[in-house]
Amino acid sequence: MRKGIFFTVFSLLAVIACRETETKTVVREVETTQEEKGALERTAERVDNEVDEKVDEQIDRIGDDN
Repeated sequence: MRKGIFFTVFSLLAVIACRETETKTVVREVETTQEEKGALERTAERVDNEVDEKVDEQIDRIGDDN
């Protein structure tokens, strides 16, 4: 008797767990009027500015040897 109940419950769980569910895919197109910079370009620009400042400080620190 227990085996029959166990088998029935297990079979029902297997059927319920294997059923397919519906999924929806939403695609939204957005138009931009100006070309925006990506994250890599913005980061590179900030790093470039910081490096330029450091180079300028070193040049000022060294001075003109002539």
